[in-house]
Parts: sequence; C-alpha cells; structure tokens
Amino acid sequence: MKKLILALLACLSMLPAARAAGDGIAWDKFPTERVTDLAALQHGAKLFANYCLNCHAAGFARYNRMKDIGLTDEQIKANLVFTGAKVGDLMKIALDPKDAKDWFGGVPPDLTLIARSRADATKGSGADYLYTYLRNYYRDDTKVTGWNNRAFPSVGMPHALWELQGQQRAVYVDAKDPHDASKTVPVFKGFEALTVGTLTTAEYNLAVADLVAYLQWMGEPVQTERMRLGVWVLLFLSVFTVIAWRLNASFWKDIK
Repeated sequence: MKKLILALLACLSMLPAARAAGDGIAWDKFPTERVTDLAALQHGAKLFANYCLNCHAAGFARYNRMKDIGLTDEQIKANLVFTGAKVGDLMKIALDPKDAKDWFGGVPPDLTLIARSRADATKGSGADYLYTYLRNYYRDDTKVTGWNNRAFPSVGMPHALWELQGQQRAVYVDAKDPHDASKTVPVFKGFEALTVGTLTTAEYNLAVADLVAYLQWMGEPVQTERMRLGVWVLLFLSVFTVIAWRLNASFWKDIK
C-alpha cells in the first residue's frame, strides 16, 4: 500500500510538468456545422484519401462506411481506393512501421480516433486542435523536414497540404519579458506568405474544416444519430417522470 501511495504521489507531481509541456497557442474554434454537411464530409473524405492515407492508416474504419455520408460503393472504389483493397476492407496502408521509424523518426499514428483523442478540457475539442494544427505549419530551415508548427512545435510530420495552402514563414518580434524587464522574448506577429498555394486562404481554411469534419465523423460515425436519439430519450424520460410521480401519488394517497 505504501508503494502504491508513493507511486500515485509521483504521478501527481508530474502533472504540472505535463500540463506545461502541453501548453501552447490557443486553439481556433472548428466550425462544427461541417460535421452534418454531407458535401463537406465527402470533400473531407477525398482529402483524407489523397493526402493522409498514404502514411496514416485508419485501421478501425472500413471504406464502405462512407456510404453513410452519401457515397456509393462504385464512387468509393473509383475515387477513394488507390490500392488493391476491396470496398469492405479496413483502411490500412502498406507502409512498414520499421521503415516509417527510419524515415520519419516515428510511426505515423492511426487516424481513426485522432479527433476524439486530442480533446483538452481547457482548450477545446480534438477537432479544434486538428483545425488549428493543420493551419499553423510554417517553413523552418532549422528542422530536418524544413517544416515546423506553432500548435505542435518541432513536429516530425512535414506539411502534407502545402501545395494547397502554399508556403509561409512565422514572423516574430522581440518584446520585453513580462517577468524580467531586462530580457526580451520572441512574440508571434503572424505569417508571411512565401509561395502561393492552389487555394486562397479562405478556401484552404474551408478545406481543412472539411477534412477535420471527416476525421471527427470517422471517429464516431453515429454521433449525429446518437445526439438526435438522445433528445428523444430525454423528452421521454421527462414525460415518464411526471407520469410515475402521479402514479406514485395515486397509489399511496389512502395510506396514512
């Protein structure tokens, strides 16, 4: 018991450090209405298949689940399956984990539940994080990949969507350290475009929103149905509570 208590205290002592390591820029708000827009989900599925599924698997989802967002088996096979996989197969990739570790320094994570796993009680949902992350890449020649990310400093993954967004650099200026007036700290002022992408800034933000919407939907395809049914369940319980209350009063009214 003593060892268990000491272990718990050690874990608790590391929480502030873990929180500090996770602190960073504020997360932007993901436009949640995109999750219920079938056209947005279909566009997001296309982006996912073309830009993410090369290195990242979605090993807990099947291609034919996309029929729930309005696609047919024929459309899925013709436009979203680029290997010899069948429409009913899981969305796996051919990348060998050993090769991935040698090439990238780590194995790219499975993205099936990525939107659900990145939620933070103080910053927002996993969709908020992904929406922020995919819009905060910038060129950094000090990194091996040539890329960095304000939402994930020293990120190992290059910017997969750079052709759409274009290339940008982060602009920092020196400002007085609020804790020590004799020192200066770099303060982020914005991004400066280096090359133009195939999409405008507004179009790119919308494309990222569609991709994130698909990632969120993929993590829980029945979430919209669950929420719709939840409303009816709560309404039923509210009405049934009143009925049960009056029945109880009727059964016990003659008992003193």
